[in-house]
Amino acid sequence: MNEQIKQIAERLKGLRDALELTEQELADVCSISKEEYTAYESGIKDIPVSILHRISQKFGVEMTSLLFGDDPHMRAYYLTRKDQGTAMERTKAYKYQSLAAGFINRKADPFIVTVEPNDKPIHLNSHPGQEFNMVLEGSMILELNGKQLTLNEGDSIYFDSGINHGMKALNGKTVRFLAIIM
Repeated sequence: MNEQIKQIAERLKGLRDALELTEQELADVCSISKEEYTAYESGIKDIPVSILHRISQKFGVEMTSLLFGDDPHMRAYYLTRKDQGTAMERTKAYKYQSLAAGFINRKADPFIVTVEPNDKPIHLNSHPGQEFNMVLEGSMILELNGKQLTLNEGDSIYFDSGINHGMKALNGKTVRFLAIIM
């Protein structure tokens, strides 16, 4: 099991315990089965950012606190230098670099997402709110509710993140994109 996934699972369990909620109650918040939630909390299964986003929004917890274990403290601004954002490689296929981890009470969560090419089908997820993606390097397919859109370097899209969506690197090359979750 990936050590970072295990740490996120422990923080998730700690939050649930602190809120005195059952696994079923958290599963209901996430619109998933109790068994799926239990797999996330035990660290058996990687926890999608969309699930962490739902929990953070519902309970007023900073998503970066769940992802990275650090509480943000900056109120006026938070500067992230090139390639210096708080990073997490959640799986071999996805790496997230938070660009605002230290800013408290954010209205949005900006990330640089790196997706490695693979042969697996596109994993779809959804979460409340809206999302903006801009391809910085490479090309990818973004699937939105069954429609596949090809985005190349410089292309961007803004969409309702409640729609099932997922992405996949194209042409056997890594893709990097800016993702802002609101």
